[in-house]
Amino acid sequence: MNTLLWGALPYVAFVLLVAGTVWRYRYDKFGWTTRSSQIYESRLLNIASPAFHYGVLFVLAGHLVGLFVPASWTSGLGVSEHTYHLFSLYGGTAAGVLLVFGLGLLLYRRRTNAPVFRATTRNDKLMYLVLLAAIVLGMVAKLTHTSGDGYDYRATIAPWARSLFTLSPKTALMSGVPALYRIHAVVGMLLIALVPFTRLVHMFSAPVQYLFRPYVVYRSRDPRRVGARPERRGWERTGS
Repeated sequence: MNTLLWGALPYVAFVLLVAGTVWRYRYDKFGWTTRSSQIYESRLLNIASPAFHYGVLFVLAGHLVGLFVPASWTSGLGVSEHTYHLFSLYGGTAAGVLLVFGLGLLLYRRRTNAPVFRATTRNDKLMYLVLLAAIVLGMVAKLTHTSGDGYDYRATIAPWARSLFTLSPKTALMSGVPALYRIHAVVGMLLIALVPFTRLVHMFSAPVQYLFRPYVVYRSRDPRRVGARPERRGWERTGS
């Protein structure tokens, strides 16, 4: 079971993520969407959506730092283990609360607004269930082990996660990990595997190119404005 969970399941989740995303892009481009329901209700959505998305970004950033930045690096920067633990505890808890608030408001809106609820698919319900379980389990695991410097997951879970990229997973490191952390990790891998088959796939369509596109220049057609082009009657040639 140890080998199955920590040596095989991560790769199964990764293969499903990559293969499912490629399949979705090739054969379901019209379904590659969040199926926005803003037309039905926008007041709650304007609060819930930013809270949820910012919460996700902060939580994801915390996981990336915790799992893939070795303790020796932070120590080299002069950050003690106690300081790191406090930052992780308070910062991670704040990000988790923001994420839970946003997700809870989204779920409330979806359940109480009839048109939005009718547009909810079984995949959506499964996605919300797994996503909420992953978030809550992570917060409970963190808050359960707060005494002293907390549980040092950078000595066990983090090296195991990094070993996956060398194709030689150190499964033995996960044997002594507290149960809540292990359950959180399993649910997290299930969530990764589900991404291509749910609305979460839209994360791969983030408009990053907008950060680097040229400025859009608007010119007035009012002839009274300086530099405005005189109005012409009839058809104009293409490119004029």
